[in-house]
Amino acid sequence: MSRSFMSYRAGYLTPDLISGLTLAAIAIPEQMATARLGGFPPQLGFFAFMAGSLAFAVFGGSRVLSSGADSTITPIFAGTLAAIAATGSPHYMALASVLALMAGAILVFGGLFRLGWIANLLSVPVTLGFLTGIAVHIFVSQLPSVLGIAAPDGSTLAKFAALSTQLGAANPFTIAIGAGVLAMIIVAEQIDARIPAALIGVVAATAAVIMDGLEARGVAVLGDVSGALPMPTVPEIAIAQLLGLVPLAGIISMVIMVQTAATTRSFPSEPDEPPDVNRDFIGVGAGSILSGLLGAFPVNASPPRTAVVAQTGGRSQLAGLVAAAIVLALVVAGTALLRNVPQAALGGILFFVAFRIVRLRQIAAIYRTSLGEFALIVATMLAIVVLPIAQGVGLGIALSLLHGIWTMTQARIIIFERIPGTSIWWPKSTHFKGEREPGVVVVGFPAPLSFVNAEEFRRGIHHILHESDDKLQLVVLEATGIVEIDFTAAQMLTSVIRECHKENVAFAIARLESVRAQEAMARFGINETLGSDREFRSVEEAIRALASTDRTG
Repeated sequence: MSRSFMSYRAGYLTPDLISGLTLAAIAIPEQMATARLGGFPPQLGFFAFMAGSLAFAVFGGSRVLSSGADSTITPIFAGTLAAIAATGSPHYMALASVLALMAGAILVFGGLFRLGWIANLLSVPVTLGFLTGIAVHIFVSQLPSVLGIAAPDGSTLAKFAALSTQLGAANPFTIAIGAGVLAMIIVAEQIDARIPAALIGVVAATAAVIMDGLEARGVAVLGDVSGALPMPTVPEIAIAQLLGLVPLAGIISMVIMVQTAATTRSFPSEPDEPPDVNRDFIGVGAGSILSGLLGAFPVNASPPRTAVVAQTGGRSQLAGLVAAAIVLALVVAGTALLRNVPQAALGGILFFVAFRIVRLRQIAAIYRTSLGEFALIVATMLAIVVLPIAQGVGLGIALSLLHGIWTMTQARIIIFERIPGTSIWWPKSTHFKGEREPGVVVVGFPAPLSFVNAEEFRRGIHHILHESDDKLQLVVLEATGIVEIDFTAAQMLTSVIRECHKENVAFAIARLESVRAQEAMARFGINETLGSDREFRSVEEAIRALASTDRTG
């Protein structure tokens, strides 16, 4: 059982029950809306929520994290699956269930082998672009429901262009319902995020449909919703299609890892309790596996629902189990209540989700401070909107990795100077007039040494050796920034040391604090080339030891 229930106290029961009731009130309309976003019947959203809540309570680590159907990942896999099978068909459902099993297995594997670092591979600009692109997909996909017109086929841009020409045929009743639910949620969010405005809006809209006979006036409703509980089964699809889902499962798993890690870190169970991201990967992954066995689709950690649990005082995963029990009761005994829920109301909920996931303040801040990273946001967003969505997300991940590599390639050799009156050596700056030692050059490299920047490192040292105005006697590498050294860089560093020795210039390394870099020095034989008396704890110590000794190394 999850550590959420370890040392459970009787005093936790009341806040957990209150938190569970609030969570259910928010989750019920949200899970229906998310299921509809993916082309699934609403009960599958309920099954996904119950599976995510139960599995996370058993296997997860966080006391407050809520797992279930999620509007961030649903457009990604729904768009890809729709290209293979007709949306809503049995084959489509089977593909979604298999995808849930695959993504869940990857997440469990990632948690068991402590791959939480993968969540850091998406940079903030790429994540912002990704979320903005997803928001555009959600907005365009829900426009037909809110406008009350038929959904066109084609790409996201083609759909938007087609819809813009049909505005005159929009149904004023569906627009009023969608806009009313959206406005209600926005106002309630400003007052208190714990207000179940989505549920209130759906109930009010459903009442209006029944009382005013709006279905006869063109307002589309959910219709009959099955109350049958599923039996766990393993869906069957062709091996070729199974293999074809592997890249999509990898992309979905990556996005889930990023969102789960962000949720876990944003809502710690206890102020002094470090989050266990890997354990939460296992919990969310187990939820996806159970969801797939129940015939539903992949689940994800939900930051908004997790915030609700935290804000309402939830103390354990009992809150999620209470919410799941309420949803189960609705499935078993209350699906008749859902028949007259207007689709436009769910569209209004998803409009709010789309608006909320766009981080306008962060985007504006990046625009003001880094146009290059702002371009990365725009490029990722356009890739997700213009390309098939799974390919766009994959390109976004690739852009994030390339951005990280490019950043490392920009590292350059920097010159250090002594701050007057101290023994502190600091990168040369216009903010103070530094001192240098005759015949000595102190340099630094503010990045891990790897194959992407090893040549630039060698070039920088070579320039110093051959372009120095004074007769150079000693080069000290201030290595605080070098936290890692790979094989290529080790060969380059060895050649640099030998070049210095050939020029009768001593070479020393100071402040190599990284244990990984120290181990690399020994593993790759750099220490043997450098010499046993050439590593120091400070630049000043290196200069005192070597500035007046023999330079032959």
